[in-house]
Amino acid sequence: MKKKENPRYHVLSVRVSREDREAIEKFSKEVNMKVSDLMREALQDVVPWQSTS
Repeated sequence: MKKKENPRYHVLSVRVSREDREAIEKFSKEVNMKVSDLMREALQDVVPWQSTS
């Protein structure tokens, strides 16, 4: 089995309204990004951290 170079081991879950989820999914398609990548980038704007990727 091949190991990933930068595996993600932790999951952070957040509850959002249906309307928020739909807006996030729509925007992620418009900018051609996965929702998880979009959320990481948005979170980086609020809580900057040293990226390991």
